[in-house]
Amino acid sequence: AMAFLGSAVRRVVLAVRPPLSPLCRTTARSYSSEPTKEKSVPYEKTLKQENGASSGPTKPLPRSADVVVIGGGSLGCQTIYHLAKMGMTNVVLLERDRLTAGTTWHTAGLLWQLRPSDVEVELLAHTRNVISKDLEEETGLHTGWIQNGGLFIASNKQRLDEYKRLMSLGKVYGIESHVLSPAETKDLYPLMNVDDLYGTLYVPKDGTMDPAGTCTTLTRAASARGATVIENCPVTGIQVRTDDLGMKKVKAVETPHGTIETPCVVNCAGVWAAKLGEMAGVKVPLIAMHHAYVVTERIEGIQNMPNVRDHDASVYLRLQGDALSVGGYEHNPIFWDEVSDKFAFSLFDLDWDVFMQHIEGAINRVPDLEQTGIKSTVCGPESFTADHKPLMGEAPEVRGFFLGCGFNSAGMMLGGGCGRELAHWIIHGRPEKDMYGYDIRRFHNSLTGNQRWIRERSHESYAKNYSVVFPFDEPLASRNMRKDPFHQVLTEQGCVFQERHGWERPGWFNKGEPAPVKDYDYYGAYDIKKNVNYKYNELLGKEYTFDFPPHHDVIKSECLSCRHGVAVFDMSYFGKFYLIGPDAKKAADWLFTADVNKKPGSTVYTCMLNKRGGAEADLTVSRLERGAANLPLAPESNGDAYYLAIGGGVAEHNWNHIRTVLQDQGFHCQLTDHSEDMGMISIQGPKSREVLQEVLDTDLSNEAFPFSTHKVVNAAGHQVRAMRLSFVGELGWELHIPKDSCLPVYHAVMAAGAKHGIINSGYRAIDSLSIEKGYRHWHADLRPDDTPLEAGLAFTCKLKSSIPFQGRDRLEKQKEDGLRRRIVCFTIDEKVPMFGLEAIFRNGVPVGHLRRSDYGFFIDKTIGYGYIRNPDGGVV
Repeated sequence: AMAFLGSAVRRVVLAVRPPLSPLCRTTARSYSSEPTKEKSVPYEKTLKQENGASSGPTKPLPRSADVVVIGGGSLGCQTIYHLAKMGMTNVVLLERDRLTAGTTWHTAGLLWQLRPSDVEVELLAHTRNVISKDLEEETGLHTGWIQNGGLFIASNKQRLDEYKRLMSLGKVYGIESHVLSPAETKDLYPLMNVDDLYGTLYVPKDGTMDPAGTCTTLTRAASARGATVIENCPVTGIQVRTDDLGMKKVKAVETPHGTIETPCVVNCAGVWAAKLGEMAGVKVPLIAMHHAYVVTERIEGIQNMPNVRDHDASVYLRLQGDALSVGGYEHNPIFWDEVSDKFAFSLFDLDWDVFMQHIEGAINRVPDLEQTGIKSTVCGPESFTADHKPLMGEAPEVRGFFLGCGFNSAGMMLGGGCGRELAHWIIHGRPEKDMYGYDIRRFHNSLTGNQRWIRERSHESYAKNYSVVFPFDEPLASRNMRKDPFHQVLTEQGCVFQERHGWERPGWFNKGEPAPVKDYDYYGAYDIKKNVNYKYNELLGKEYTFDFPPHHDVIKSECLSCRHGVAVFDMSYFGKFYLIGPDAKKAADWLFTADVNKKPGSTVYTCMLNKRGGAEADLTVSRLERGAANLPLAPESNGDAYYLAIGGGVAEHNWNHIRTVLQDQGFHCQLTDHSEDMGMISIQGPKSREVLQEVLDTDLSNEAFPFSTHKVVNAAGHQVRAMRLSFVGELGWELHIPKDSCLPVYHAVMAAGAKHGIINSGYRAIDSLSIEKGYRHWHADLRPDDTPLEAGLAFTCKLKSSIPFQGRDRLEKQKEDGLRRRIVCFTIDEKVPMFGLEAIFRNGVPVGHLRRSDYGFFIDKTIGYGYIRNPDGGVV
């Protein structure tokens, strides 16, 4: 007998006495409409072997390989295919069971082309290309791609605004999409209830992928180019060696059937990736959860309907021939804490109490489902990460150990784009696109091994997966992980903090009561008591709009105080590194685009580039005097020494970039991290000199303390390093202060500034002030796929000197050939906000999109920066 979806819902709702509920698996009673016990995927073909796994590997193991990819799911198969396609053929894929056996085999295989990120749109487009076109041309085999279209549902204005933004971005990439009215939606999808709809976004060329078909075709194409794919071969160990300089490198992969010598391993083990990481001493911050969908019986009239994502109900409806698969993201997912190694082609029993919320959402959207039976349930393991983005790139702990895991149930649709980037990363040292949002180095090393952080953050990202992505949202999970010395004082003064890299940094200052961040309450799931009277959460909620926030005027007053008077910014989260040692000058010349070897006491704004001339970072580099150690303010140095100050959210990325270059070039020097030992406040505005002259024991006149210089001085009896710099384009100084001196110095500054109307200010103001002055923000309007010439930062490059630096050859060539794209500043007269990703048209033709946007309060206009290209591909 079969449970109808409708009766299942009613039973859960009516089940006052739980033991009598037919959905309670523990009872032996049989009910006529008990939910199906059938657990099976809705695919005609899986790669599972009927007689269980055969005894040994499907091919003999080679003695050595250039790359060993571990895990034969979507990512492993896509990565080896792209490695082979890029000409690297001495590559091996090891799968411990059969291809797809972990998570890929039971995936729903949806592909949506539009996401709120330009890079993701490009990655998805590549996947779609590979499976709908390339593979068929190369192998003559059909991957099982079905282009039935996609439909996003909006039940409110914010959601439809989000879809309109997606449609604008789609135009830049030539992705056809249409915003439909409820009536037009009903014409397209007659079985849908449209009574509660605001509108929908229809993308005709979205579709559905087939896991078995995709992975077998990928490995066939890879094998045809010389790659080796070996199934039934588990990995039991990874050998790592340490060289003379203390650098750890991958040496070999061990299996029960032999050892393969290799300098490079790619961890595509999905849910099992953390265990593989442990073998090499690499932290893989992901967590396994039960993720489920149900497959319905036949539904009359559903054939050829598009796939549906009803974000507000948090469900998706995937077309499955003449039936539907129904799944979604609940706020109380079940963690799989004891990850078993013996789980090939296996499924869990579905927990109906957890799943029922999706059924209700689905019945609301397609009422015919109420009378439709459930054919089978599919509840399998899937890996999730702290920010719902994958983990990719070279692990900071071991050179040659790459990650391609943690795909948050998007491993099929992101697989092609990410497999290609990963292959490029392995062969050329960096990916082609800006993959920072997926790079393992986006997380600080103090967090990646923290189980509480992984669990809480991953839970929140899972629960919010279908939420509208608002520009100024902040996580509530695992906050207060890293606090600077000013944290308490600023909290008491109404600071609304943002989280970056584990740090709490000031966002803006609320005029009312304090709004501290509380411990995570899992949104009330798992019987955890929900936080009440949570001021911080209320303030975040007021920004859930694509309009100006209610505290727009508060940020305005912070900005204008800085422009007309004086403001203090706590920037303590900055990365603070020293570069010293015998080769420090050689290293500085090679790493930095600007000439940082001016006389000691100078500070220079500079970029660091990759080999392709793309900007891996922007930072300030201060050349220090020789002398004895005075830590944390100065390292011991009898040669050249440099102090690097770097935006705190990207400190880990910078640290690893520098370390990697030092290793690859064989420079003998030390990089030391003093980020936690010093705080930093920046005092900015036309009145900053008057205020600081009372606090510092040194002459602050232009002659005595010019722009772009620094010195160690006394502030209210404490030693600090003062730097005359500005991120906001005003007269001002940064004070880099040893931890224990932070509060006395801060109080002295505030006391001296009182008569000048000094105020605290935060990063929302910095964002606005800096965009008004045309300063770049790394990873917004300056990324690893932008060169300094394209970004208007040619002045940071020592091209007039003869000093070589990384990426210089590419910049010279680009200068000679002319730029194909360049950054442009836009302002609009209408009083409406922009957030980035808006399309830029010239004479009706899309020529690019905004990367970054903010309101400029001094000029009283919305400002946007975007890169534009010539539609004919010529010089801009």
